[in-house]
Amino acid sequence: MKSMKLIVLVFIAMIVSSCATGLNSIQEREYQAFVHNDVLVKEKNPTTGALLGILPGFGSFYVREPGLGIVNLLTWPFSVLWDPVSGYGGSKSINYDITKYQLKKNKNKELRALDEELKLSEINNKQYLLKKRKIDQKYDYE
Repeated sequence: MKSMKLIVLVFIAMIVSSCATGLNSIQEREYQAFVHNDVLVKEKNPTTGALLGILPGFGSFYVREPGLGIVNLLTWPFSVLWDPVSGYGGSKSINYDITKYQLKKNKNKELRALDEELKLSEINNKQYLLKKRKIDQKYDYE
């Protein structure tokens, strides 16, 4: 009976941790474009997340998933099968989200400055549209 409870707990932990982190294929391509264009904000190191995942729950704690960290701590040594993957994927997800936020913030700042130029009649409508298109292209990583 005790082994059945452990199997159920491990199964639940695997399901929960696999749903919590990682990038889908579109996000992964965008992430690689961030890396290629040297704009990726690196708050978490995926290798560190994976290595910490070998320790009981540390990979999940590293990627700000304390609930999963506790579950992985309780299911150790079995959690060593999935927590390194969660730590790696979670690190990439955090970096992806922060990069998207920073790029959006930078783009909005440039667009506000451009709007101000138009408002002050420093540029005409045609110049505005050309500059706006360049800004849109600069921040298009999809």
